[in-house]
Amino acid sequence: MKHTATLFIFTLGISMFSLQAVAQPLRAAAAVRTITPDPLLPVSGGVGTPRPATTQKGELFARVLVLEKGSLRIAIVGIDNLGWTSVLGDRSRKLIKGIPPENILIGATHTHSAPDAYAFPDAKGNHGADLKYLDWCTKQIADAVNEAVQKLEPAAIKTAVGEAKGKIAYNYYAPDLYDPRCGVIQAIATGGDRKGRVIGTLVNYAVHPEVLGNDQGILSPDLCGPLYDRIESKAGGVAIFMNGAQGGMVTADNRLADGKETRAWEECVRIGELLADEALRIIAPAKEDPDAALYCHARRISFPVESPMMRFILQNSPLAIATGKGDSVSTQLNLLNIGAAQVLTIPGEALPNIGYYVKRHMKTKQAFLFGLTNDAFGYMLTKVDFNSFKRYDYVSRTSLGEMTGEIYIQEALKIIQHCPPAGK
Repeated sequence: MKHTATLFIFTLGISMFSLQAVAQPLRAAAAVRTITPDPLLPVSGGVGTPRPATTQKGELFARVLVLEKGSLRIAIVGIDNLGWTSVLGDRSRKLIKGIPPENILIGATHTHSAPDAYAFPDAKGNHGADLKYLDWCTKQIADAVNEAVQKLEPAAIKTAVGEAKGKIAYNYYAPDLYDPRCGVIQAIATGGDRKGRVIGTLVNYAVHPEVLGNDQGILSPDLCGPLYDRIESKAGGVAIFMNGAQGGMVTADNRLADGKETRAWEECVRIGELLADEALRIIAPAKEDPDAALYCHARRISFPVESPMMRFILQNSPLAIATGKGDSVSTQLNLLNIGAAQVLTIPGEALPNIGYYVKRHMKTKQAFLFGLTNDAFGYMLTKVDFNSFKRYDYVSRTSLGEMTGEIYIQEALKIIQHCPPAGK
């Protein structure tokens, strides 16, 4: 089949970057930039024309955690947006000093109430994105990372993974088929007057922040905003949210007793604060590790683009997401070891079964998946799920193709096999 030949050609082009630091002191820093547009811009909940926004609930942010050990330095960036392409990410990477581009992970929270960052084209090639705003955001991201680099200080790391209890998320297609595990990475200052203060708390959990949606005229980080506020008020430092394998359709559990959904801001507050409280509960008993190992590996991979709709978007977006005929896209996968935690990136919205499978093969008891990171290429299904159920019609249409999930799994396993276990 053409998929086999395509995969063989693509894997020939893989490039790898690996760095590890274990014996040197650890340093960390965090920074934030507000990226709320003024005046407000229309908001995007997916493919199609953005909806006008007349008010806002909370601010949109770019939030950064930088870690350093010896000569190895990495940056993790979370952006309040539906998705963030590598085209935009690379603009920031060119402006960031002191960190190799392949060591900069940029992921989207996936709020459905932020401006269009894909510049989705319509049938006539028109789009509703504000390209000047997006370019401004790339500069804010770079400024935040550069600020964090200047603020690096001696630190210890705490990591933990546990089940987040309570009414936070569920799978709209099959309620119990989602991952309730929440991963937390916390950096704590160890030197001088700041000893014991939290520098940053990163929360990794799979959920669609779409309580509000994009049709209420509200610009918002959705549940992520209250999560940031709660963590920062209770623990201090900077809170960061990185999504997980939340595809098809792991969403916020905003169901009422009668089965209907509430889309009120108060529900964003309830869910965001509950997830924040659970994250702080999970990380509380973890021990500080002032000598946590730090490792970063990056690999280039490619996917064939088989979906006519996705090919049209990639070819006609003014962001030039794809090159040539749009028959393939290239992206970067990262694997990080941060103390006992191991992190693997996903360049889209992987379904939960893919997330579970990959986590099961990671060399750690603390597995993290950063979804929609380095790219956001729509849904990622296994070939047996693709177009197999009527329920999956939409997610199949907005996937690159039948082999996307299969290629991702194969490449993820290669990275896991190549890299050392977490903590080593």
